[in-house]
Amino acid sequence: MSALPPEVHSALGALLQGLQSPDNNIRAHAEEQLNNEWIVAQADVLLMGLVEQVQGAQEAGPRSFAAVLFRRIATKTRKAPGSEESKDLFITLQQPHKDAIRQKLLQCLESERLPHVRHKIGDAVAEVARQYSDESQSWPELLQTLFVASQSQDAGQRESAFRIFATTPAIIERQHEDSVVPAFTKGFKDSDILVRTAAMEAFSSFFGSLQKKARKKYYPLVPELLNILPPLKEAGDADGLTKALIALIELAEEAPIMFKPLFHNLVQFSITVIQDKDLGDTVRQNALELMGTFADYSPAMCKKDPSFTSDMVTQCLSLMTDVGLDDDDASEWNNTDDLEAEESDMNHVAGEQCMDRLANKLGGSAVLPPTFHWLPQMMTSVSWRDRHAALMAISAISEGCRELMENELDKVLGLVVPALQYPHPRVRWAGCNALGQMSTDFAGTMQRNYHQVVLSNIIPVLDSPEPRIQSHAAAALVNFCEEAEKATLEPYLDQLLSHLMRLLQSPKRYVQEQALSTIATIADSAETAFGTYYDTLMPLLFNVLREEQSKEYRLLRSKAMECATLIALAVGKQRMGQNAVELVQILGSIQEKITDPDDPQSSYLLHCWGRMCRVLGTDFIPYLAGVMPPLLELASAKADIQLLDDEEQIHNVRQEEGWELVPLKGKVIGIKTSTLEDKHMAIELIVIYAQQLAGAFEPYVLEIMEKVSLPGLAFFFHDPVRIASAKSVPMLLNAYKSAHGERSPAMARLWESTIEKVLEVLTAEPAIDTLAEMYQCFYESVEVLGKDCLTPAHMLAFAASAQSALEDYQTRVKKREEDEQEFEDGEDESDETAFAIEDDQTLLSDMNKAFHTIFKNQETSFLPAWQKLLPFYDSFITSDDSTQRQWALCILDDVLEFCGDQSWSYQHHIQKPLVDGMRDPIPANRQAACYGVGIAAQKGGANWSTFVSESLPDLFKACQLPNAREDDHVFATENACASIAKILQSPHCRVANVQEVIPHWIDTLPVVNDEEAAPFAYMYLARLIDENNPAVIAAANKAFVAVALALEAETLQGQSAQRAVAAAKRVVQAGGVDANRILATLGPETQQTLRSFFG
Repeated sequence: MSALPPEVHSALGALLQGLQSPDNNIRAHAEEQLNNEWIVAQADVLLMGLVEQVQGAQEAGPRSFAAVLFRRIATKTRKAPGSEESKDLFITLQQPHKDAIRQKLLQCLESERLPHVRHKIGDAVAEVARQYSDESQSWPELLQTLFVASQSQDAGQRESAFRIFATTPAIIERQHEDSVVPAFTKGFKDSDILVRTAAMEAFSSFFGSLQKKARKKYYPLVPELLNILPPLKEAGDADGLTKALIALIELAEEAPIMFKPLFHNLVQFSITVIQDKDLGDTVRQNALELMGTFADYSPAMCKKDPSFTSDMVTQCLSLMTDVGLDDDDASEWNNTDDLEAEESDMNHVAGEQCMDRLANKLGGSAVLPPTFHWLPQMMTSVSWRDRHAALMAISAISEGCRELMENELDKVLGLVVPALQYPHPRVRWAGCNALGQMSTDFAGTMQRNYHQVVLSNIIPVLDSPEPRIQSHAAAALVNFCEEAEKATLEPYLDQLLSHLMRLLQSPKRYVQEQALSTIATIADSAETAFGTYYDTLMPLLFNVLREEQSKEYRLLRSKAMECATLIALAVGKQRMGQNAVELVQILGSIQEKITDPDDPQSSYLLHCWGRMCRVLGTDFIPYLAGVMPPLLELASAKADIQLLDDEEQIHNVRQEEGWELVPLKGKVIGIKTSTLEDKHMAIELIVIYAQQLAGAFEPYVLEIMEKVSLPGLAFFFHDPVRIASAKSVPMLLNAYKSAHGERSPAMARLWESTIEKVLEVLTAEPAIDTLAEMYQCFYESVEVLGKDCLTPAHMLAFAASAQSALEDYQTRVKKREEDEQEFEDGEDESDETAFAIEDDQTLLSDMNKAFHTIFKNQETSFLPAWQKLLPFYDSFITSDDSTQRQWALCILDDVLEFCGDQSWSYQHHIQKPLVDGMRDPIPANRQAACYGVGIAAQKGGANWSTFVSESLPDLFKACQLPNAREDDHVFATENACASIAKILQSPHCRVANVQEVIPHWIDTLPVVNDEEAAPFAYMYLARLIDENNPAVIAAANKAFVAVALALEAETLQGQSAQRAVAAAKRVVQAGGVDANRILATLGPETQQTLRSFFG
């Protein structure tokens, strides 16, 4: 029986017809009616009417359309009655209306017989269920209906139940979990294959919604789950197998360890799927993706499997030979100008990507043996596809296998270099690709040791007859040259540039563009050595920039701008002469003519202006008036965000470039990322201008700070914008200070508004890595303002933000420890966890620097705010986590360094941590503790004298550890040495037997790594020499060598070096030692360095 009168259904029927009309005008009028007369005025009547249309319409089409429209309307947002909060439309209806509508909706689901219509009704049910779940409300009839449907005689009903479970797993409440295992078990064994795959998808979704500790009881379902796969393969059911594999991929991401007992069986099955060409590429690639997911999330389990790595490498290489199947001679490939053609769904790309993942996750020791079992024979194959696959495999694995491959580069290059002369163009292209990738992955080694091999073989490839090969060879040179030293490139510049200049004459625009990019990279690396070629190249670039060109040449001109300004940066203002002004004028002329918003010249120009500012310095100031308006417009851009209600909107936005779609509570949010990326770039360029121009940039500072930088700190739509804004704040402050002075009223006003916003964002920033940037912004800003720039209120606010950050940090650490307790045997720490730990360490480091900066500039005035955090230090200093101990020790060092006598008030919080720290096995902590003892002796006052004297045995032990001089430990050792010197020369020294200690201290020298520790050690040594201390005179040989090594290592410079040299000359004279004989025992380079000091 209908709940609505006939006239309502009549009007609604007419509306639905209008919405489906092929006539645009009729459809637009119906949409307007829908919004104004139904959604706004009578949403409850509309939704009830749509459900009754689903229930009563005779034809399948209207029923299906009404169900789709119901779901679309139900998800629209409006303010809840009596509230300013926006919610989904359905959930805002009055309770009686919701109850009646949802009851009829379930009746429709139970009665519908056509599968495609039932699926649309199921989607509507799932949407309403999601809204209840999001609001923590229940819909008890739904769960009962679905459990009944999952046991129905009708396979379609059973499938629908699982489809709804898959969409909204949260409807399975905790008290019903006992019913879940039998329901899924029965679903996995269902006689209908569609039900089995739907049950699989539902289980994957449900499992992903569970807390980690609640998952283990579902592990026993895995055998039944996997039994679904073989019949799908045997039946050749590609769609069903694809769905099943995707469900397994989702489960493997959540809990790969649950598959451990049957993992080998699953590997073998997946390999057979990847091999089976009859199943189609999509299914084969999904099987590959499943295995790749296991490598990502459980590399240890994969490495332990007897056949995983070898089978996967073999199948990846096989897929990588599926290239150019309808284009054997590569004529089509070579003739296309679309170098960005979409290939992500092709087998050879899937194989390459999976090889890359295997190498990065399993490592070289696992991946290299099976890979190089095949590569040599593939590289000698008569099939060009085998050779191409082998070269692309080298490109794919070189990053992950870097450590082992680096020692075998001779052999690898022996495989790659001959490919550059192979007749087939795609093999030569792949050879260029491999060399380019290796130049990046083995950066430094390739450029230093193999420049002759690489450059002498790839430069001739620039003359290839095929434009695509020319372009790719030039692109590979970018990879090589951007990591090369000036001295490495200089002998090859003639050859490189003569070939690249020929490419500028190519009829193919993309070749010209790439040649310009390569020349720009060479100029950037060659620096002043590029000056020889300036007169040849710059006129050519000026000609390109002056020519009026059509739209398709805009990118070419953009590349010419980039190249010209990078050359300008390389050769400098003096070499450019009048050309520098001329280039700026040309750039200004181009900017004035840009009208289209999508013109690539706009973004290139912004970077070019930044480079020319660096070239010209203050001479750039006259051009700011033209440069800044478009830059400020981009930097001030607001976020372009759209709520996408229906599939058509989503489809339209997806077709546009520069948008990111984010699912949120059943809807999709569209964020125009291209706008945000431009905003980020503009703020980064502002940083360059403020840095380069300092006080001359002052006219723009207030506007930028108010409208861009300070609001940008809380621009939560885009992390890079917040980070760039954080970097801009101290630079803008410094520019303003340069113009007005540190203590001017204008500076004080800007600082007050700035520091309030910076302190505010320290408590508001949600992303850990970005919060670290905010702390960096804070301490760099304080450094700009200097002494006593913070009020007591500022310092209390900072301490409150630090307390909040440290509490959150402790919560995260505790959560990780709890998760670790849940780890099962063989389960790996996830990349996500490793990155989270790294982010936390970075945060603690930047917080440390912030504390250091405040103590440095505020000294004892910071103590009242700081001591509120003492419970954290006491907790951290005894932690098993070495990072926490180091964090606390470093801040205690700051108290000792900057608070003088008042540091003694905190002796009970400091003494034991320093003693334990000197004995800490972690060298960074030992270094911090040893440094702290020295600072206590140097700056802590008389109260610390007994403690520091009693610390000498521990400091000597730190110097005498077996690994004391190894790279990781040497800074701790040298800090201990310097601290002993500080104690022995302290005016409050209470060491009873100083003369007995000095010979042992001399044995702790030299200090050849730590530039801060060295002067304290060597100035004490010089003082002892000046005093003719018998212990030093007796060890004149050691003392002289210690000074010599420090000079050679440049840890002693300036006046400290001069004083040490004078002392060393005196000690060899006083000790009767032959300095020349000592120098003769040192290496030739060391001798040459030291002769400049000692003659």
